[in-house]
Amino acid sequence: MQQTMSYRNQGPGLLSLYGRALLPKSGAGEDTRLPELSAELVGVSTGGAELARYRSLCGFPVRTSVPLTWPHILAFPLHLKLLTDKRFPLPLLGLVHLRNSITQHRPIGVAERLDLTVTVANDQRTDKGLEFDLVTRAWSGGSLVWEEASTTLFRQKQAGGKSQAKAKKPTLASYPNRLEVTAPESLGRRYGRLSGDMNPIHMHALTAKAFGFPRAIAHGMWSKAHCLALLSQQTGWSDTGVTVDCQFKKPLFLPGRAALNWREGNKAWDFQLLNAAGDAPHLTGQVHWR
Repeated sequence: MQQTMSYRNQGPGLLSLYGRALLPKSGAGEDTRLPELSAELVGVSTGGAELARYRSLCGFPVRTSVPLTWPHILAFPLHLKLLTDKRFPLPLLGLVHLRNSITQHRPIGVAERLDLTVTVANDQRTDKGLEFDLVTRAWSGGSLVWEEASTTLFRQKQAGGKSQAKAKKPTLASYPNRLEVTAPESLGRRYGRLSGDMNPIHMHALTAKAFGFPRAIAHGMWSKAHCLALLSQQTGWSDTGVTVDCQFKKPLFLPGRAALNWREGNKAWDFQLLNAAGDAPHLTGQVHWR
């Protein structure tokens, strides 16, 4: 039976949840199913000083509506609450963010009040391990205005230790539009303090090295947000009835340079954030309008 943890106006405090993130977890066996956990935050405001900081950090212009990715930030304390719950068997550190899909049914106004729900859902076995979704929904006045599925992987070896054949590297597309992107060394710390995602791989080169990375890496959701900040300023963009899917690829090391590359269609755009050499993607994505 699903159990819902409920908060009003403000989400759970993050400091205690950071401590829980360091506690050992049982992990997952071959037959492990994730528990039905959910949390809700009622009456949270979309406005405030942090919204202005988020716009500045991600590159969104000031408008009467909030950025497409802002409800993800508002819901993050609920995400962390579920992932650090003692009933959730997977360790938080080491989880890999694979994909993110956001649908916005209509623009959300600044200082509008939202009711947020987050649910652990859709766990399934793949050849790389156990995948699951954090499904987030935002309601205003009883109407669904925004929803998101963030797909995460807990790596596991296959039974019997069999290794999968290495997939053939796909051909990299080349789109006609291009904008340069710069990611400073401090980006991970600044976005981490703002979003609440203080994973050590984003904070500093020294902490990232403890997890096998030569330098700190940018948050995937900053990369997606920055791409959308740039795309949303192009002619033909609309914030109504839009879905943005994103697949995270190679890490963007900090400091670093990249390039947003995209093509526009009538009801769909394709985009990718490429490395400085232009021969490998940090992320790929698609925008669809109804």
